[in-house]
Amino acid sequence: MGVTMERHVLMRLLAGDDEASAAALAALQGGATYVVWDGSVPAERHAGVYAHRLRRVRLKGIEPLGLERAVQLLREHGRPVRGGLIDSADRTWTFLLFLTEDGSALVACAGVQRVVEESPL
Repeated sequence: MGVTMERHVLMRLLAGDDEASAAALAALQGGATYVVWDGSVPAERHAGVYAHRLRRVRLKGIEPLGLERAVQLLREHGRPVRGGLIDSADRTWTFLLFLTEDGSALVACAGVQRVVEESPL
């Protein structure tokens, strides 16, 4: 279940200098939908899951935006994090958010471009 976080608060949290956060912020400014979940999970659990997913998507020739950095930041954080997602308005990008347990700061952000298959004519 999602927790209520106002758009302007999330935008303020994404005002970092890394490429993934900047892209996620631009998506929010462009009308993206988002959710931040209730509860938290140990950061190391997320780091392990997303390190595995990073290897898998790279095998498919996809390079997620900032995912390697996000895995590193999660490992360094060492405390529980709250997760969230941002889906761009045009549905071409999904951004993963990892916030501090109380939601007051961004721990890491990563983006994955959705592969759109062309439909046959």
